Amino acid sequence: MGFWMDKLRAELVDIIEWIDDSKHTMTWRFPRYQNEIKNGAQLIVRPGQMALFVHRGQVADVFEPGHYELKTDNLPILATLQGWKHGFNSPFRSEVYFVNTTQITDLKWGTPNPIMLRDPEFGPIRLRAFGNYSLKANDPRILVKELVGTNAEFHSEEINELLRSIINSSFADLIGESKYAALDLASKYTEISIELKKLVNERIDDEYGLETPQLLIVNISLPETVEKALDTRTSMGVIGDMNKFQQFQMGQAMLSAAENPSGGGAADGMGLGMGFAMANRMMQSPGQMAPPPPPAAWHIAVNGQSQGPYSLEQISQGIAAGQVTDQTQVWSAGMSGWLPASQVPQLTGYFQATPPPPPPPPAG
Repeated sequence: MGFWMDKLRAELVDIIEWIDDSKHTMTWRFPRYQNEIKNGAQLIVRPGQMALFVHRGQVADVFEPGHYELKTDNLPILATLQGWKHGFNSPFRSEVYFVNTTQITDLKWGTPNPIMLRDPEFGPIRLRAFGNYSLKANDPRILVKELVGTNAEFHSEEINELLRSIINSSFADLIGESKYAALDLASKYTEISIELKKLVNERIDDEYGLETPQLLIVNISLPETVEKALDTRTSMGVIGDMNKFQQFQMGQAMLSAAENPSGGGAADGMGLGMGFAMANRMMQSPGQMAPPPPPAAWHIAVNGQSQGPYSLEQISQGIAAGQVTDQTQVWSAGMSGWLPASQVPQLTGYFQATPPPPPPPPAG
């Protein structure tokens, strides 16, 4: 029953058209019993479409939007291929492909793997990018010949993977040749998008009969570790004078320790260390960063806990400030055990008794 219905429909129906209700169908082959088309058949090509007649694998005549009555005079190539010299009366065989020439929008692209880039400021880094693009058939002959073949339908999803690969390759070439600094990429999205669209169209127009009317970059991102490093660098730039900032932090820590006396030995040790560091910094000229301290080798016992290591200069400052007494237990590499500071040869000189005030002058 189906066979006879198809044959009857072919004999009665002489209107060739495509009513497309999909958004991503690029080509559609008109179904006809044995591909037979009558003399005088009506061809309707709607806006956003083109129709191609294919005879024995060869693209013949192409029709733009309009209403046509198929005769020899508007099928010149097919008439030559068929050998019609004075028109035709019997049905002829030909495949008719409709091609969607409107833009297919909201297609996505993105780099599946990071792109390596030699940045002039950061050195070798990795970039990722993603965006949107639209697709359009600009040469139906090439499209049918190179991609569609004998498929009854051809959808944008079938070419999307190839297009994404071409866009990613073009983006890598463009970024590598442009030598944009990573920190400048965000301000050049529009410029890069225009250049990328131009490069992609050069690679797909003659090869596949396609074009990308719109190609946008939504985001170019750095690895998370690099972004964190940039955030730290930005914070340092906002802080400004690191010497003053460190002095401020020390002061805040000392104030916090003073307000929390219940902290025990750890808090006392922290206060002692901060005090030594603050005293050392205050000896430096204002606005200059303190030079690195000499190698620290001394440890002190505070409330049964070891604090340090400290340099000899820091220990002497603690003695002068009254934070290290002659009975404070100290230890350094080479000592057999902990000893009071007054019994350590390197420190005894700091505990010399202060001479009493001189006697008053004799009465005159």
